[in-house]
Amino acid sequence: MPANQPKQFYRGGEAIAALRGGTSGDFGPEDWVASTTTLFGRSDAGLTTLPNGVLLRDAVQADPIGWLGADHAAKFGGDTALLVKLLDAGQRLPVHCHPSNAFASSHLNCRHGKTEAWIVVGTTGPDPTVYIGFRDDVPAATVAEWVATQDTKAMLGALNPVCVRPGDTVFVPAGVPHAIGEGVFIVELQQPTDFSVTLEWQGFLANGDIGHLGLGYDVALDCVDRQGWSGKLDELVRQTSEKWAPSVDLLGPDANPFFQADRLHVEGSFALEPSFAVLVVLEGSGTLGEQEVHKGSTLVVPHAAGELALSGDLVAIRCRPPVLSTVEEVTP
Repeated sequence: MPANQPKQFYRGGEAIAALRGGTSGDFGPEDWVASTTTLFGRSDAGLTTLPNGVLLRDAVQADPIGWLGADHAAKFGGDTALLVKLLDAGQRLPVHCHPSNAFASSHLNCRHGKTEAWIVVGTTGPDPTVYIGFRDDVPAATVAEWVATQDTKAMLGALNPVCVRPGDTVFVPAGVPHAIGEGVFIVELQQPTDFSVTLEWQGFLANGDIGHLGLGYDVALDCVDRQGWSGKLDELVRQTSEKWAPSVDLLGPDANPFFQADRLHVEGSFALEPSFAVLVVLEGSGTLGEQEVHKGSTLVVPHAAGELALSGDLVAIRCRPPVLSTVEEVTP
């Protein structure tokens, strides 16, 4: 797939360009890979166009069984249930969070919220840091006051700072407030929406009205997870760089209801079972079936391709939809 970088409100993109061998714009910090999702409030921005000129969204909806498999299509129809991004933070992102499935169903007429996960693939600078979850329980009135007064210092200071390096993964359940720091380059898996409740909007967005999904902050802030995470960050953060196998599970079972990710280390050939998948090649070169791949290649694989051989000498991230047996039913 070619790069697909809808314009964002924050800087970044140099690491994406370096990986893919292209040039970066001022506000191209996200590459939406194999996307059937649009930016919030937009009709087409963010959608991936296939090499034949057809939108991936339309191709999947026209043949959900071929693209996604019969079992997935029976549960989700023509919905991939997955969005993958390359995200290169050229500045710290604002403190924000995302709604759960239940909140999205009740307030946004959508079956998906936005649980996400970050696979750190590169860092720059002396202290690459992400911020994840409140340190201690925070009353609802305190969060509302921080947002109303735009008390950036208090909001950021209330989060757990985590210094990261390549190989780290961070699972971010819906509702958990977070921010990605400058110099952190990730492969991000998420549910296929662009729902964000921006707690810290001043200096990032034109005004606060953009940050509450049209619901008003009195409603939107109900989606915030206000529990303290300082004693249980090991439930969210993993280090996987020392793990070396043909396929290394990166996210563990808590992510299964939302998505799956593994890092593939190929020296020779590795058989990929039939599945809809998005691949990001991080190192080396080889072939996927008859398709040549190399560092920076991003690929979308339909279920109907069957078992494929990934051959060569390379490292890739494979991203797949949820494990169907773990998915809870939510009706919008």
